[in-house]
Amino acid sequence: MKNEYRITELAEVSGVSVRNIRVYQDRGLLPPPEVRGRTGWYSQEHLVRLNLISRLLDRGYTFATISELLIAASRGLKVEHVLRDRPRGGRLRSLKRAATITVTELRKTLNASDRAIGLSQKLGLLVKEGGAFAVRNPDLLEGAELLVRNGIDIDRLLERWVQVKADLADVADSFVSMVTDKYFDENLPDLSEKKVSELAELIQAVRPMAHDIVETAFAEALDDAISRAIGEATTFYEAGERDG
Repeated sequence: MKNEYRITELAEVSGVSVRNIRVYQDRGLLPPPEVRGRTGWYSQEHLVRLNLISRLLDRGYTFATISELLIAASRGLKVEHVLRDRPRGGRLRSLKRAATITVTELRKTLNASDRAIGLSQKLGLLVKEGGAFAVRNPDLLEGAELLVRNGIDIDRLLERWVQVKADLADVADSFVSMVTDKYFDENLPDLSEKKVSELAELIQAVRPMAHDIVETAFAEALDDAISRAIGEATTFYEAGERDG
């Protein structure tokens, strides 16, 4: 087994496209190569890290969670230290490490009904674990609690999630179909194994591109919506002052 790889060689042995390798580097998940002359050289450690990232992504972990796990590993911590330890501090700070919550806490902090808990499980936010629930995204839970404390119904938030999930499924299909519409036809069974492999890599290449497009577009749309809401609130406030 080789000890050093150029980026194209690393892509070949790992099964990860060159584009995705660069994406992982940009996101801080994969260390940069050692540059000698004009060539970047990747080590066996890079290959191990890359294979780990691929497995975690396949299991549904986000880039943020993977980054946290990798940082913890570099400090000698185990995964369970990240997910289960309860440091000193408030309940939600503990959740970011412990990532568990009881039914009693759900009812107390989120005013969660049985329907809301069931829907949260269906959406993958909560996973039954003994007498409690494992929390897939503690930051999301913290944001939900903030909204509930300020009078927003948790059912309404979860319904928005269901709607967004359905909408994003259509968005994902539209990106993937750029490749499938062009190449998936009656000639597909006659393609060589190499060509099918190239098509699979092409489809995989859609992932980081689509993610960045959707993230950027949504951030812009959200900024616009927030600005309009703040502007509307300011108008009401100024009108109230004039009336007063």
